[in-house]
Amino acid sequence: MDFHVQVGDHAQFTKTVGEYDVYGFAGITGDLAANHVDEHAMRQTPYGGRIAHGALLIGYMSTTSTMICRASEGRGPDDEIAVSLGYDRIRFLEGVRIGDTLTVHYTIAEIDPERRRSRSDIRITNQHGDTVAVAHHILKWVKKA
Repeated sequence: MDFHVQVGDHAQFTKTVGEYDVYGFAGITGDLAANHVDEHAMRQTPYGGRIAHGALLIGYMSTTSTMICRASEGRGPDDEIAVSLGYDRIRFLEGVRIGDTLTVHYTIAEIDPERRRSRSDIRITNQHGDTVAVAHHILKWVKKA
């Protein structure tokens, strides 16, 4: 095999969003918007309470990217390492509440061996099976020094 991943390779990560996840992320980033930290204000919205940061969900997406990279070790040239080129077409389709259990599904959709890249489809579902977020992710394999 001359490339690290193949179309259809899949990684999955499940996590229950805790109070600490949201408040810790708010503290680290400084994003103290009411929709994340003010339960009273958010009870008056269609969400019915606080919702997690979208960027926190992207962090969970990154976890599955790391899982794919670890699973690909030994499947391509030893002198390359994967780096993220970014996330495209990110959409937050439903609010994620504290206590929701999320499953991130990361699937390699395309590979470009000449450019040393892969594109993956990402879908996050909650405990009810509802899709709460989607994105595309691009990995690039670069030469090690």
